[in-house]
Amino acid sequence: MYTLKICQEIIEKHLRGIKLPENPALLYDPIRYVIGSEAKRIRPSLALLACNLFTDLIDGSINPALAIELFHNFTLLHDDIMDNSDLRRGHPSVHKKWNINIAILSGDAMLIKAYEYISKCPGSVLSEVLAVFNKTALEVCEGQQFDMDFESNTEVTVKDYLKMIELKTSVLIAASLKIGAICGGAGERDSDLLYQFGRNLGIAFQLQDDLLDVYADPVVFGKSMGGDIIANKKTYLLISSLILAKGEILKSLNDWIRRKEFNRDEKIKVFIDIYNNLNIKELTESRIKALFGEAQLSLDKVSVSKEKKRELREFASQLMIREK
Repeated sequence: MYTLKICQEIIEKHLRGIKLPENPALLYDPIRYVIGSEAKRIRPSLALLACNLFTDLIDGSINPALAIELFHNFTLLHDDIMDNSDLRRGHPSVHKKWNINIAILSGDAMLIKAYEYISKCPGSVLSEVLAVFNKTALEVCEGQQFDMDFESNTEVTVKDYLKMIELKTSVLIAASLKIGAICGGAGERDSDLLYQFGRNLGIAFQLQDDLLDVYADPVVFGKSMGGDIIANKKTYLLISSLILAKGEILKSLNDWIRRKEFNRDEKIKVFIDIYNNLNIKELTESRIKALFGEAQLSLDKVSVSKEKKRELREFASQLMIREK
């Protein structure tokens, strides 16, 4: 039985073995830079773990897992441009290290490479895997568009936000597990249960990110803190605050949201004080805990032994206390 650590090592080895042309250098060097950066490779490793639930022969899931990781990193390149993020994994984002045009084109090339690797999936499951991959890729784009729509929408609800992060973040984690299960020979019921496990886990993962952007150590987290606050990004924390705040607290919150010029550190401090006053951190942590409970129920129903599910269960537990 494979561990998460072993799966991460397998993915890392294969990623570093990807052969890219030397020229044009400004197309391929950013791709080398991205796939060579230190990362946990969570999504592709989950695909291998899901495959291993049903078979010890996981080789057939490696190429689809690499496709998932390449696709994920393609989305990060473009997201960093749209979010104007300076850092990614503790290093300059591609559009900051090079420029926006290079980041866009290199991201496009990564997407093409992702499809190259998904096409190497075993022929017996290629059609099914490709259908999941295509559906998920489009949903991720939908989620990003909803996220951008929220910037000008003043009536975003918690329900709206949870649906957006399901599409933008959660479905790729869910699809990673489902694709791995399909490659391992799982039946429809088990692959769907793993999808639901990943779906709820993925939503919780994004809510953790919302918390970490405000409360984590930037050295540990690997990117500038408070970026969501500065951008007035409608996270679970901000939306919940706008619902719960009353009187002067609500007025202060809206005043800061409307300001065009402000001191960055001061704005972050004001928002954190408001979040603390409204117990937003505890509220978010409670929602995360509930989502983990739902995820665990789905995993419990997957028709393999408890021992085989141990790695996925431990991963889910570790996610609850992650710091980066």
